[in-house]
Amino acid sequence: MSILQTKLKIRFFGDASLRRRAKAVETVTERDRQVLGEMAEMMRLSGGIGLAAPQVGINKQMLVADVGQGPVVLVNPRITKKSGMHALEEGCLSLPGIFVKVKRAKKVMVSALNEQNEKISICAYDLLARVIQHEMDHLRGKLIVDYANFFQKIKLKKELKELQRSQSEGLY
Repeated sequence: MSILQTKLKIRFFGDASLRRRAKAVETVTERDRQVLGEMAEMMRLSGGIGLAAPQVGINKQMLVADVGQGPVVLVNPRITKKSGMHALEEGCLSLPGIFVKVKRAKKVMVSALNEQNEKISICAYDLLARVIQHEMDHLRGKLIVDYANFFQKIKLKKELKELQRSQSEGLY
C-alpha cells in the first residue's frame, strides 16, 4: 500500500495521542497486520528506524523497527531482561529537529506477539535495543524530551512551542 493511500499520519509533539498509555492487543487481527504494514512503510518513507502505534494516533501496543537487518514487528512488547548501559543522542519522528541524550540498556530480551499472533522472544543489542526501548516509551506516553535535564528542557522550550504551534496550524 502506498503511503498516499493510507489514512495514517505521524503525530507531532503536542498531539494528545503521544501522551496516552497504549492498550494491550488481545488478538492481532487482519486490520492490525494492515496497520503494521502501513506503519513500516511510513517509517521507511519518513527516514525513521522505528515507529510506535501511538505516533500514528492508534492507541495499541504495537511497534515496528528496522535498523537495516530487516523489519521487527512487536505487539504487546515486554522487556524481560536488560544489561549494560549507554547514553546516546536520539531523535524522533514525532519531534523533528529535536535531539536528546538518553541513557538506555545496551542489550534487552523482549517477549511479544508477532504479526501472526504468535508469542516470540528476541534478544536485541545496541541500536536495535535502543530503538525498541524508544518505541516502548511511546507505548507508555513517554517522549525523549522527558529524559532532558532541567537546563536542556529550558533550551528546548522554544523549539517545542514552535512544534506545537505548527501542529495546531496544520503545518505538519
